[in-house]
Amino acid sequence: MTERPAPVYLDPKTAEILARCYRGQTKRDVIARAVRLLAAADGHLDTSGRIKTGRETRRSPQ
Repeated sequence: MTERPAPVYLDPKTAEILARCYRGQTKRDVIARAVRLLAAADGHLDTSGRIKTGRETRRSPQ
């Protein structure tokens, strides 16, 4: 049997954005798309969408 993923709790502003800007779309799909876009923008994904490993990774600004 597979364990259910732990819930992710959203801050009020993020919940409002999801409710008002992404009506008709599941929160799960919108958040998954957002994480992929963020990872790509931060340089963590290669051009085919796979996670970069080793030397090809770029550290995120802290």
